[in-house]
Amino acid sequence: MCGIVGFIDFKRVSNKKILDKMVATIHHRGPDGQGAEIYNIGSTLIGFGHTRLSIIDLSEGGHQPMHFQNYTILLNGEIYNYKEIRINLEKEGCSFISNSDTEVVLKAFIHWGKDCVNRFIGMFVFVILDHFGQKIFFCRDRAGVKPLYIYEDNDLFLFGSELKAFHQHPSFTKEIDLSSLSFYLRHGYVKGPNSIYKNTAKLKPGHWLEVDLITKRKTENCYWDIVKIYQQPILNIDYQDAKQETEKLLQSACEYRMVSDVPVGIFLSGGYDSSCVTAMLQKNRTEKLKTFTIGFPDGVNEAPFATEIAKYLGTEHTSFDCSTKEAQEIIPQLAYYYDEPCADISTIPTMLVSKLARKKVTVALSADGGDEVFAGYNGYVLNIARWNKINSVPNVMQPILGDVINFTSNFISKDKVQLLHKLNGLAKVYKADFNEKISVFSLNSTRTPDTIVNDLMSTNENMQKGEYINGMNGLLGTFQYLDFTSTLTDLLLTKVDRATMSVGLEGREPLLDHRILEFASQLPDGFKHNGTKGKLILKDIVHQYIPESIMDRPKMGFDLPIFTWLKNDLNYLVEEYLSEEELNKHKLFNYNSVKQIVYLFNEDKLVYKDIIWRLIHFQMWYNQWQIKK
Repeated sequence: MCGIVGFIDFKRVSNKKILDKMVATIHHRGPDGQGAEIYNIGSTLIGFGHTRLSIIDLSEGGHQPMHFQNYTILLNGEIYNYKEIRINLEKEGCSFISNSDTEVVLKAFIHWGKDCVNRFIGMFVFVILDHFGQKIFFCRDRAGVKPLYIYEDNDLFLFGSELKAFHQHPSFTKEIDLSSLSFYLRHGYVKGPNSIYKNTAKLKPGHWLEVDLITKRKTENCYWDIVKIYQQPILNIDYQDAKQETEKLLQSACEYRMVSDVPVGIFLSGGYDSSCVTAMLQKNRTEKLKTFTIGFPDGVNEAPFATEIAKYLGTEHTSFDCSTKEAQEIIPQLAYYYDEPCADISTIPTMLVSKLARKKVTVALSADGGDEVFAGYNGYVLNIARWNKINSVPNVMQPILGDVINFTSNFISKDKVQLLHKLNGLAKVYKADFNEKISVFSLNSTRTPDTIVNDLMSTNENMQKGEYINGMNGLLGTFQYLDFTSTLTDLLLTKVDRATMSVGLEGREPLLDHRILEFASQLPDGFKHNGTKGKLILKDIVHQYIPESIMDRPKMGFDLPIFTWLKNDLNYLVEEYLSEEELNKHKLFNYNSVKQIVYLFNEDKLVYKDIIWRLIHFQMWYNQWQIKK
């Protein structure tokens, strides 16, 4: 696990000093070493920078940038099955001088070309420079666990694991993309491939990007597509066989993520997903695995359940009850480590549990993705019921009904924000085709009404839209696909990556192993969801190792009383960051609209409370990154 940065400078105005500064900004991602090199390729100046968190092959043999023949590589992440790939390469005549997975990736690429990635089980971003061919290749893992930002403008191409590195290049223009800002206000994060800045994007998961240094031409292609995964036909398989195969894949995925030359632990929340990972790994081991939990007695607190599960499974458990003060002290750090606005309040406990785990381990397994892969969200029940109710109206009548709802809305007071929001959404559904209709159902739980955002934004900007595709293998699969491509990569995985890397901890995601994704997506809906409860097959597997009596409780999530804090201890954040003086620094928002939101919040009349935290977080981010100190 590491951090990577670099540039392709066709004007040759960059230098080693700039590259060193870029590398220094992501030192937290790789505190064990760094490398920065400049290459002259034809008329182009190339910079490759790397910070190393030593996980596999702790010797200098794993140092990057790494070279072989006319190729140079940067790798962020891990290839868990690198030993098997190495054996295959050795059988075909390749030799190795280190024990690192980086050397395996480089020689696999040289030997098999781009097809090499289809053999990799892991999380990764790698960049390979072909000095003789004068091309650079970028590749991102299938689920997008590892990040890669790319900036391109005026013959300058920057890349990096985090946006903060770009600020060290004097030619980087940090102009805010208003469409991305609009999306952020609605949902609390920036959806890829966009970023908060213009001319800056995220490489899509499961994609290659090739840059020809002679012609400056860019070619992007997809090697693994989540759309196609959910368009595969449902398997003709009985439940017991499906359960057996699912458990086999889970076991393999978890074991692969124990590959390490440093201590490994597990984030144990007490829910089914993290309990599954822990049970899979502890069952065949005599040594006690290290598990970690953060408790928050003043909020929704799963720590007692996690402790009970850890005791039952026999792990070496560390649980820490976090005080309100300790949680609040994280808030000033958020804008620095989350250098693109991300207003998910669970970033706080994720940073805290990462800090806790880093005292004992260098790698921690996380169970993100279980709800998306095995249909665990409570919203699936509601959305499917809504969908069926809406489509009980004949197709020919739906557009007419949409017009009627729109007409009726004109007679409802604007103060009825929640009612108008629901009616507006319903009208859109009735007037839309399938793809537009299904899109209204996605991101619903995090959405701030358009009317609020439109009033806030000083400049009207077209709202960026997702790509929603028909032909999925059933309605449940469609909703799972939407969750996977909306919040998972750009919100949940971003949250974990920045939190773990803030303390030099490698986070691994066994439930997002592509083999699990491919198999689970083709399971019959009833194996995952029975109409009232989700994750059925995963729960049945867990119950083989942990009694149902311990696990059976309502689905919980880590919740912090952020709005109570903003009324009391943290009220100064409202007053400071949402003041007219602060808002005038950029004039992106209408002050009167912000003032009204603050008034409604103080009077306990703000229906969509998320918007006030999103505004505060953005303001903190703006002060951190847009105002020169």
